[in-house]
Amino acid sequence: MQNTLSGWDDTIVAIATPQGVGAIGVIRLSGKDAIAIIDRLFASKELTKQATHTLHVGLLKEAGIVIDEVVVSLYKNPKSYTGEDVVEISCHGSPYVQQQVVEACIRMGARMAKPGEFTQRAFLNGKLDLTQAEAVADLIAAETEAVHQTALQQMKGGFSNDIKQLREQLIHFAALIELELDFGEEDVEFADRKKLEDLVDEILHSVQKLIRSFKLGNIIKNGVTTVIAGRPNAGKSTLLNALLNEERAIVTAIAGTTRDTIEEKLVVNGIAFRLIDTAGIREATDVIEKMGIEKSMEKINSAGILMYVFDVNTNTEKDVLDDLEKLQQPNQQVLIVANKIDTADKAQLDQLHAGIHAFNKDNRQVFEISALNKTQIDELVNYLPSLVLSEKINTGQTIVVNSRHYASLLDCETSLLKVQSGLRSGISGDLLALDIRHALQALGEITGEILHDRDILGTIFGKFCIGK
Repeated sequence: MQNTLSGWDDTIVAIATPQGVGAIGVIRLSGKDAIAIIDRLFASKELTKQATHTLHVGLLKEAGIVIDEVVVSLYKNPKSYTGEDVVEISCHGSPYVQQQVVEACIRMGARMAKPGEFTQRAFLNGKLDLTQAEAVADLIAAETEAVHQTALQQMKGGFSNDIKQLREQLIHFAALIELELDFGEEDVEFADRKKLEDLVDEILHSVQKLIRSFKLGNIIKNGVTTVIAGRPNAGKSTLLNALLNEERAIVTAIAGTTRDTIEEKLVVNGIAFRLIDTAGIREATDVIEKMGIEKSMEKINSAGILMYVFDVNTNTEKDVLDDLEKLQQPNQQVLIVANKIDTADKAQLDQLHAGIHAFNKDNRQVFEISALNKTQIDELVNYLPSLVLSEKINTGQTIVVNSRHYASLLDCETSLLKVQSGLRSGISGDLLALDIRHALQALGEITGEILHDRDILGTIFGKFCIGK
């Protein structure tokens, strides 16, 4: 897709490295005047005569005043990230120095880049499709190995290739139907309806497989909200500290210490679990505690996993079952944690073991732990992924992680189901062709081959950091 938008032939500049002091800062320029602008600031040699993909060390000066000693990297079009002339200036990491370089470039004719504008130009110049461009943002934001590998696989074009193959199959199908329509008066049938039906079944199966992968993709990208809930003094904060292996929450023997939710992240086998320690569930004794409990209930209601904690010394089987009845939400995974077994006597443990069958009636897993002594904590942590994953993550396969892609796949599925139904009921080719075109449009919107609304680009690239 070549850049045909007006106003996109200028040169942009931005700091490409994170804010703050570092050893090196990188300033990036892209556009038709990128090399000429730096050439006017770079005193050591004439950059416009240098080859692409070369590095040059020298002084950056403006009006005879040295800004910094830098390394200039040249990438001439079309062999660059954006498809335009690109220059990257590696200077010392002082925020002041970096800002001086940017301001000098602006005085020479560049303008400040908008968020994601470099990658947006790469898309508009055909260097990346839209799924690959979006994967760049995911790669930058990756905080776990699974997110990193999934984004990398998508950026290399794995998902794009799958969509391309599906579109090619549909285009072939559409061509046969359109050909029949052209010769409609001669009652010619160019396509075996049974073979077309088999082809649509195959394409639909592939689309539905991608749709199903979004559940896993959403878990990989966004993590799983895991609420630690229970009555006051059950050991919820002690458990949070044990899971994180650090003293994150304040722990006292006073019931109701936690008045607000505390959120931390735990990564297990590439999956991020957003642990939320909540206020103890009970009748509030003051306004602040009441507000904390109300906030806790909001977190519990939206959680993917409810980690219910109870004290084996003070809570009965009835207490546990009553609490679960109040707290558990539909389609929510529940993990029951029997805490403080280190202080329980034999009678209390016998009562616990007798009640486990009742706790387990809905296949709820029960862990007997001592959060204080970290007994069985490793087993509890290692069990968490099994609550959300039915199989081991294979980041080499195509996994849909983007909600925009998911919505388009659902649109495609709807159209393909209409085509499938139409073939079986023998509807006319013109109606089939209409639904096929809708399916092709939905797939094309994923990669950006079809874009009816240019505003979508602003929405997508506006989420990027400046400099990328």
